[in-house]
Amino acid sequence: MSVSHHPVDLLRFNTCGSVDDGKSTLIGRLLYDSKSLMDDQLEALERSADITGDGQINLANLTDGLRAEREQGITIDVAYRYFATPRRKFIIADTPGHVQYTRNMVTGASTANLSIVLVDARLGVIEQSRRHACIASLLRIPHLVVAVNKMDLAGWSEDRFAEIRGQFEEFLPLLDMKDVMFIPVSALAGDNVVDRSTHMPWYSGPTLLGHLEEVHIGSDWNLQDFRLPVQWVNRPHHPKDPALHDFRGFSGQIAGGVVRVGQPVMALPSGFTSNVREIWTTDGPQPEAFCPQSVTLVLEHDIDISRGDMIVDLNALPGAGAELHAKVCWMHPRPLQAGKKYFLKHTTQTVAAVVTAIEHRINITTLVQEPAAPELAMNDIGEIRLRTSKPLIFDGYTHNRLTGSFILIEQGTNATVGAGMLHPPTEVARPEYKDFSI
Repeated sequence: MSVSHHPVDLLRFNTCGSVDDGKSTLIGRLLYDSKSLMDDQLEALERSADITGDGQINLANLTDGLRAEREQGITIDVAYRYFATPRRKFIIADTPGHVQYTRNMVTGASTANLSIVLVDARLGVIEQSRRHACIASLLRIPHLVVAVNKMDLAGWSEDRFAEIRGQFEEFLPLLDMKDVMFIPVSALAGDNVVDRSTHMPWYSGPTLLGHLEEVHIGSDWNLQDFRLPVQWVNRPHHPKDPALHDFRGFSGQIAGGVVRVGQPVMALPSGFTSNVREIWTTDGPQPEAFCPQSVTLVLEHDIDISRGDMIVDLNALPGAGAELHAKVCWMHPRPLQAGKKYFLKHTTQTVAAVVTAIEHRINITTLVQEPAAPELAMNDIGEIRLRTSKPLIFDGYTHNRLTGSFILIEQGTNATVGAGMLHPPTEVARPEYKDFSI
């Protein structure tokens, strides 16, 4: 199987916008018009007490599942929905618009390939629009769609659409985003969501679903530098299959690059090297595998590897270090303060860590670094320094979103309190090692 011809069939995307911009209605329209709803979902929707003013069912109820959300008319929790078309499978995260739920948006967007920012055609680009685009940029989401919604309430005006596009493009230079698409839609009426609008003949671009089906995401993953964080050592010892008595493989999800049978690899932090003898997937043995597949590797030599170690390409070594510099989104009511100790979970290992300094608080609307604060409150994003109890094997988040991210866990309660994005390492992992591949 060739990497270049393997189909990319799953797109993860999130929707975000201000309150009442129509995020949940847009997702409901996508599911409804693409005929991705089960019969029981349709029946439950039709039985819902929530009916729009014209007597139509309220499509927002497909995602706004919490009673509090329906009562307040806002999205609070991150709602995930799954659907598929003949061209691609999708995972949607409907994320909140309120500023006090920034942490929820970061959670929903952290694994996204694409982010949809909704803008109300009547209001234009507001602070929340900029905030959500900036968060998408901080999280290194590769693709951005600006969906100008409620075009029916703006008279389907091409001039209004062009004006909003101009407003948005004014601050795009602040963002490091190379793929930005603008689409005029009406989620309530369905125009340009799944079906092309007859009200906006001046728009010649794709519908929203058409763009989601066609956007190229094959290069979103780092396919250059092989990384396999070891999740567990696979020793089946099946009593009825003697061939499995001596089987010893290393299982995990590939976090970067490509691995092939015969390829020389290194295990970190030990530095032992070997060659790949077998690659196993759910489809059986394969000649190669790549990010983000889950695999079990069998090596030529019996070297000491355990959970938390990382198997990497000899020619593309990651960084290593216990002194870390990172951006962090704080998610807990108790503020982050310098000197506090936490558990830090990175890939498949958990280590003790202490926050040694809070350097800056980042203004999410402008991405400007504000002076150092004594603490970070819930939903704040800032720059911090950490020290871990043992060195991490990592890449910078801009280089690899999987090996460059971490979460902070409160000791004692095991609550997840922060999500972090590592700056590039200052030192490359260069351990002393015995070369078993010779």
